[in-house]
Amino acid sequence: MTSDVSSFRAHHPSRVRRSVLTVPAINDRALEKLISLDCDAVIFDLEDSVAENRKGDARTNLLNFLRDRDLGHRERIIRINAADTPFYREDMELVIEAAPDAVLIPKVEEPVAVQNVADMLGESDATEGLRIWAMIETPRGVLNAAAIASSGRTSDSRLDAFVVGLNDLRKATGIPAAPGRTYLVPYLMQVVLAARAYGLDVIDSVSNDFRDMDAFSEECAQGRAMGFDGKMLIHPAQVEPANHHFGPSEAAITEARLVAAAFADPAHAGFNVINIDGRMIERLHAEEAARLLDKVATIAARKDKP
Repeated sequence: MTSDVSSFRAHHPSRVRRSVLTVPAINDRALEKLISLDCDAVIFDLEDSVAENRKGDARTNLLNFLRDRDLGHRERIIRINAADTPFYREDMELVIEAAPDAVLIPKVEEPVAVQNVADMLGESDATEGLRIWAMIETPRGVLNAAAIASSGRTSDSRLDAFVVGLNDLRKATGIPAAPGRTYLVPYLMQVVLAARAYGLDVIDSVSNDFRDMDAFSEECAQGRAMGFDGKMLIHPAQVEPANHHFGPSEAAITEARLVAAAFADPAHAGFNVINIDGRMIERLHAEEAARLLDKVATIAARKDKP
């Protein structure tokens, strides 16, 4: 029997989201540099990185950029301002006009925030297929992560990813920005668990010191071990290590090919559990292997493309 989460994933195909670079929509130089970067996704920010008196300029700048530039494989996400700001409606009008791949809602604390955006997108035929990402970056957001994620199960939902924002969460909780993120790990794992329970991708928070690449690599390794799909980035130098840490390892690829081949063997037809070199492997592992090999194929297909 197919699970609800499997059905959701079939409706929302998995994507490669190892490196998710955020760029201020007002910064022309940063926008132009995107063409040369091997990031999987780009968040065009209209929120925190844009001063209030430049919001209109940022929207115009971003619309012109998206009209004039082909970003190839890079997934395009626009981060809007929150619903309780005077910029929200104009930001949403831009999203509908620009029709990116997804819209990122900041500081999501209740399912209604997702539903309101979904309703606005549903008013235009131009936004068919446009997805919703939700930033979980407040104590209420973490506490309600499961309820927010469950809204992705409705037939009209476009939700397919969480992004963790630790800067606001640290500020709200008083937890310092210490190496290892020790006291933040329980919150991070709670968001990962909620995302996984409802078939969503989940992206780890930014690392603010882009000069300390050793610390960044350690944080990437930690995020990968916790189950994150990728990491939100603030600097081009972070792209390559994020791709490395969140990409499939050679050992994982070899294992996935072995499992896929074993379950494809006609001798194992109808078996849900088989023996591979003394290990009992279930069919669910074959499904995981297939998803990993799909991502490997996607990454490989990009090598000859911009």
